[in-house]
Amino acid sequence: MVVGVGHTYVKVVVHNPDLSRCTEVELLVDTGSTYTWIPQEKLNELGVKPVTARRFATIDGRRLERSIGEASIELMGERATSMVVFAQEKDAKVLGVHALEGLGLEVDPNTKAVRKAEALLAI
Repeated sequence: MVVGVGHTYVKVVVHNPDLSRCTEVELLVDTGSTYTWIPQEKLNELGVKPVTARRFATIDGRRLERSIGEASIELMGERATSMVVFAQEKDAKVLGVHALEGLGLEVDPNTKAVRKAEALLAI
């Protein structure tokens, strides 16, 4: 994990749904992004298939439509299935909050480092 000025990057292992293939990807941790954005070519190489498309609003007000699918994300000894966006060349590559929560992880507000959550919200 690399923590820079205001930015935290992590190396995650991305698996296809049947866990037969995987690859490592460096992603920016972005708790403002719902889903994880992984380069489309990486997901295609793994055999991850799009299940639908969704519209997204960017921080600068643009509207995008991208394919999404399911992949398994592994980080800090945890693995969970998560929705992933088939990111195009100019899209940011990020680890979103859906994956973070599924992995039982959070971002420490003081150090900006990713850590295991003490407890998950129940209600």
